[in-house]
Amino acid sequence: MLVATAVPVERDAVAAGLRGSSSGGGTDVIAAGVGPALAAASTASALTTAALRGTPYDLVVSAGIGGGFLPAAPPGSLVIADEIVAADLGAQTEDGFLSVTELGFGTVRHEPPAALVRRAADATGAPAGAVLTVSTVTGTAARAAALAERHPTALAEAMEGFGVAEAAAAQEVPVLEIRAISNPVGPRDRAAWRIPDALTALTEAFGKLAPVLESWNRHDR
Repeated sequence: MLVATAVPVERDAVAAGLRGSSSGGGTDVIAAGVGPALAAASTASALTTAALRGTPYDLVVSAGIGGGFLPAAPPGSLVIADEIVAADLGAQTEDGFLSVTELGFGTVRHEPPAALVRRAADATGAPAGAVLTVSTVTGTAARAAALAERHPTALAEAMEGFGVAEAAAAQEVPVLEIRAISNPVGPRDRAAWRIPDALTALTEAFGKLAPVLESWNRHDR
């Protein structure tokens, strides 16, 4: 299994959770970079390297902290993606936003394996819903409301999930996304962010998830 985070502090939080579990020994954790493009490139490189050495990954997990849509995903909580959606990939028109899919140029959505989503949600007690990938983090109430209206099942937003999912899909590897919530989606109030709490939630989640993810790799594909 490959776990792709954005930055080293997220990588270290995931690794700490895996070390605290009796499973997770066959997992590699990388800091793939910030944003969908770099995350996709780094994930694709790691997948290709593993395939060429004869030890391909069975699963890719995009993991880290992110913003949560209130009230469903408050700071300090955890969410599991049942959809990974590129929320701002498309065109702005006078009639509103049109996604790349609506423009006829590809997909803006990846769906993790439903059985794995259920098992991950059961193991962590986290809700499952859409996690949005954005190139520009939301900083206003108006944009948060617009995203929530377009994506009514959205629980969180982050910047890497769709890039990781695109790289995984290109090599026909299943993908999952897990986000610990550090702040509400909306106006940026740095004083209210709970990054340490989110990182702790990420560590605790991977302590619980390691056996689920490893057993799914071996038996359920």
